[in-house]
Amino acid sequence: SVSLEDAFWTSLKDIATRRGLPLSTQIDAIDRARKTANLSSAIRLFVMDYFRTRAITSDTSTTEASRASSGNSSAPRPCG
Repeated sequence: SVSLEDAFWTSLKDIATRRGLPLSTQIDAIDRARKTANLSSAIRLFVMDYFRTRAITSDTSTTEASRASSGNSSAPRPCG
């Protein structure tokens, strides 16, 4: 039995849908790859990592697109 907060269940279902997987298949994959004893914790970590990775990728893409549109394709320079 797995006990998760509603936000994690909703997010996990969303991830499985985006990947074209049944929820049970996604949970099985997390279960096989987990490094913690607790499946609920492994699912929470998986969901957090999935969206953290997407946020970083999105942020990087947005920054690069912004630089390209301003004609400045060089790396940002430190201020100060």
